[in-house]
This record gives sequence, structure tokens and C-alpha cells, in this order.
Amino acid sequence: MSKLPELSAWLQTRLPALLAEHHVPGAAVAVYAGGEIADHAAGVLNTGTGVEADADSLFQIGSITKVWTTTLAMQLVDDGVLDLDQPVRTYLPEFVLGDDDAAARITVRQLMCHTAGFEGDIFTDTGRGADCIEKYVATLGDVPQLFPPGEMFSYNNAAFCVLGRLVEVLRGKTYDECLQDHLFTPLGLTHAAPSPYEAIRFRAALGHLTAEPGTDPEPAGTWALAPSNAPAGSMLAMRARDLVTFAAMHLRDGEGPDGTRVLSADSARAMRERLVELPDLGLFGDAWGLGWSLFDASGGTVVGHDGGTIGQSAFLRVAPEHGVAVALLTNGGDTIAVYSEVVRHVLRELTGIELPVPPVPDPEAPRFDASRYVGEYSSSVADIVVSQDDDGRVWVERVPKGIFAELAKPEKTELVALNGDTLILAEPMQGMYIPHAFVGDDGTGRALYLHTGRADRRVTA
Repeated sequence: MSKLPELSAWLQTRLPALLAEHHVPGAAVAVYAGGEIADHAAGVLNTGTGVEADADSLFQIGSITKVWTTTLAMQLVDDGVLDLDQPVRTYLPEFVLGDDDAAARITVRQLMCHTAGFEGDIFTDTGRGADCIEKYVATLGDVPQLFPPGEMFSYNNAAFCVLGRLVEVLRGKTYDECLQDHLFTPLGLTHAAPSPYEAIRFRAALGHLTAEPGTDPEPAGTWALAPSNAPAGSMLAMRARDLVTFAAMHLRDGEGPDGTRVLSADSARAMRERLVELPDLGLFGDAWGLGWSLFDASGGTVVGHDGGTIGQSAFLRVAPEHGVAVALLTNGGDTIAVYSEVVRHVLRELTGIELPVPPVPDPEAPRFDASRYVGEYSSSVADIVVSQDDDGRVWVERVPKGIFAELAKPEKTELVALNGDTLILAEPMQGMYIPHAFVGDDGTGRALYLHTGRADRRVTA
């Protein structure tokens, strides 16, 4: 007997209470199990207008888009026109980075599993034209290489913009057209929009930002990030039901809801294969496949992805061995707390899977010698200073740069011991105790990288 009706009743009752408790203006949830979908929404799409969220409302899915971009590329593998282990320049001769030797060696597979090694948080706005992604790729010529291609994982938005451009070139279409023709249409998606211009036709959520912890979030002044970053997750919006319809296609190893073959079974399974291991990074998962993050959980493997745009957060978890998928879409507030209760409950009830609990700091954690970690690390989005005071306490100070300087303030937070070379925030940031893994060696015994999902390279001795 299906547990979906019982779960649906729980969502209908519990979701509104959770949103109120955690200052989340609005949210939508969809669950796929046994060939059926249950979906619910609560709250408002915009606190400035009071428009209520419903099950047909569109929310941005942010970086979950990367799984869509990977799927578009894997369709080209199925068509025999793309080889994942060929250098990107085989298909994009104009692909140039600051390190020309590395750019010549980076493969398509390395783009997909975040091991390409170049600086990944590049958010250059190249306009709203159909050529914006092409123009974006042309701006990467001075982007630094953090480590040799294939050496390690470092989350890379720019790599997926390059992958999106590769799809455009091989299809002879814009990225938006590829989404529409090769995923929206064969999946029968009726409430999915590749940009604000299509989203305006529906009830669309606006993101909300919180000025101070514990206060209600306020409507964001901007709906979307730059169109040039669309393949990485700046634009795509949809209702929760359509997101789990996409996930269900992957659960059926590439078969659409009407039996249409959207992706080959081999490609769908290849995307879920474990390719690169991660340090202990919490919600980033334990390993990475092609586009998917992989989570080691009690009761079975879970794949998924999260996404964040301006005041909107999205979560997708898929249990391949059980045929279950759950999506949570939100527009501000303490979304991690809502994710933790809703997604955990759904997976527990339908699959028996217990997602790993994110790490938390030990209030009794001992002091330690932090000389291996102390120093300055930097990326295009922040300068980070790790220091140790006279009392032996360790601090991390993050000063945002670029577009993030407008969205976030400098923060200084204590780090405490967690496990080996991984430390953890003593106080939560955006609802999370973020692990900070120190990896590599600069030749003097000091860590070469501070890894929080992105590998920020040491810039001082």
C-alpha cells in the first residue's frame, strides 16, 4: 500500500507551520514515488504583494540546473557527437584560460564533475542577447588555474557555463532552445521557464534576503542573476512537480513519463557513478558523479543537488534504489531547517533511508596548534584570513568581493576542531555549521587550500 497519501497529508499540515517557524515566506514541495506525484505549497511568493504560493508556482532551482546541463550534454554522447574524455578544445577551440597548457588538457568529463581546476566563481554579465554565453566563455582568458586538471574536486560554476556553450555549438541552438526542445518538450513540462521572460507568464516566486539573523526576510531587489551564467544555474525556474518529473526520468534510467527515450540508460546510470571523493563538506555530499552529488546514507545511496540564487534556495534528493525523489523550493529565510525536516521525513517514510546529519561543533572541542592553517586564502569572490589568537582560539575572516560584496558583509567567525584537518564554524552561517577542510601542502607543511566546497588557494606564506 502506498504511503504517498499519508505523506501528502503530513506535508499539507506541517509545511505551513515550518515556514512560519523558520521565517520562510513561501515554499513548494513535490514527491515522486511509485509512478505518482504529490505536491504542496504554502506561504507567499512575495511578501510585498501577498500573492500566495500554490502548487503551480515557479521557483528558481539555481545550481540544480547543472544536472539539466549535464543531461543535455549526455544526450550528445548518446548521439555519438560528444566524447567525455576528449579535451574541451576538441569542440570549443576558442576555450582559453590563464594557464594555456591546462586549458588544452581539460576534458569534458572534468567540467561535469568539478575537477577542471580553474577558478570557478566567475559571474561576468555579458548582456541579455542570444550570444551571452558565447561572450562569457570569451572572458575566461585570464582566469587562474588553482590546481592541475583532474587532481581534486572544487565546485566550479564557470565550468558549467563552458559546458552549456559546448551544448549550444554542437546543437546549433541557444541554451534556452536546447532546454525547451530536448528536455521540457519530451518530458511534457508545462510550468518550466528558462528565463524571467517566460517565468512572468506564471505565478513566480521572488527571492527574499535577511538583513539580520532572526528577522523576517525582505523582498530582494533583483529577480535573477546574469543570463550568461544560465547553464550553471542563474535563470531556470519551474514548479516542484516539474522538477521531480525530470528526476523521475533519471530514476527510470532515461525514460520520460510517456515512454519517450529522453536519455540512454547507460548515460543515466553513468551520471550517478562515483567519480571523485570529497573532503567532509556537509551538504556538498560525500562524492560526485557527472552533474550529481552523491550522499552516503544509511539504507541506500542518495543522489541530488542544491541550488541558490538571490534569496531563493532549492533542494533535490533522489533515491535510485527505491524509485523516490523529493524536491523542496523556497524563497528566503532559514531554508536549511525546513530542508532538514521535510526531506529527511520524506526519505525516511518512503525508503527507510536516514540522511547523514550535518556535522555540528563540539562545545568541548580542545584547543590545538593551527600553524598549518593560519594564513590568507583568496578567490575571485572573497579574501579569507585564518588566524589564531593568544588564547589559542582560531578565527576565519571572510571579506566578500565582486558581486558578493553587495550581497554579504565581512564576517569573522571562530573555527573549532572537527576531524583531522577539517575544522568547523562554532556559530552557524546561513543556518549551517560549515566545515572548513584544509588540504594539500605548500611545501612548508602548511595547507595549500582552504576547502569549503571551493578550493581557495593560499596566497601568503
